[in-house]
Amino acid sequence: MRFSLLVTVSCALAVASGMPSEDAAGGYNLHKRPAKLPKRAEAQPPRTGRPAQTSSLWSLYDKTFAHTHYVDLSHTIQPDMPVWRGFGDIKFGEAVHRDTGKPFSYDKDLFVANAYNLTTDQMGTQLDAPAHFNPYFAASDEIPVTFALRKLVVIDVSEKVKLNATYAMVVDDILLWEKKHGRIPKDSVVFVRSDWSKTWPNVNTDEFPQVHLSAVQFLHLNRSILFHGHEPLDTDMTPQFDSERWLLTHGYAQAEGVTNLDKVPPTGCLLSTGFPKFAGGTGNYVRYVAICPSNWEYGLTPGSFPEAPLPQFIEPLKWNPEKGYRSRD
Repeated sequence: MRFSLLVTVSCALAVASGMPSEDAAGGYNLHKRPAKLPKRAEAQPPRTGRPAQTSSLWSLYDKTFAHTHYVDLSHTIQPDMPVWRGFGDIKFGEAVHRDTGKPFSYDKDLFVANAYNLTTDQMGTQLDAPAHFNPYFAASDEIPVTFALRKLVVIDVSEKVKLNATYAMVVDDILLWEKKHGRIPKDSVVFVRSDWSKTWPNVNTDEFPQVHLSAVQFLHLNRSILFHGHEPLDTDMTPQFDSERWLLTHGYAQAEGVTNLDKVPPTGCLLSTGFPKFAGGTGNYVRYVAICPSNWEYGLTPGSFPEAPLPQFIEPLKWNPEKGYRSRD
């Protein structure tokens, strides 16, 4: 991947010693790539000799989560991303100073910022709030924080989608999965792999793999899952949105626009769900992350990638008028 190459080259070029040179005012020039990076300070023994108080969760992290593989299941939000045909185009811009009307700049203001014109909260990788279809159920900011971490199940119907691009997963697909992997856990999240997202952003938002009404009803009423998710931007192609309408009008949330499900095993992973709190929102932009066992072949483990400080790049981030957002090319 280009990103990985840039990181590798950048880290190879950077020498982990010394500090960036000071400017005339005595401060560090933050906007030029330094020839050297600061050294990581050596750990000093605690003065009291007492370590921070631990807990079973901290121990669990040290023993398990510090070695697991984290797989990103979300698309990057950008202006040319696909949206349902009824929604307007989204636009990115440079944030401007309220007094001057001019964009912030590194040279004059020490920082830059972006402005976003988001024409819908139903876009990209998302979590549909029930209020999307029913005003008496939860809006985005009313979804409980307990959605944050759950068991993840992935049901693969991609082979059937190869034969029929609009295939709808049915109850038999779920039972066939359970025959091989066991009963779907209560309160888990079920994602449906179709591989529709592999051609993103060049996808057809009018014809796509579906989840049949009988399947979503079975998952919720017979298996008591928390929510299900799929790769397309809608659940089904019926004129009245049968599956999506039943889910949301009965108080169930759902995930849409999920990706990289081919990099997640059918069982054994957890799902991390992080989203902003828009007051009265009908949907959320979401960062879904699969947390998979340490022996899984995909994903990043903590410490396997520069995290603090984050890596430098060869090219600076610049406003790109052709793309309509900041990029490094």
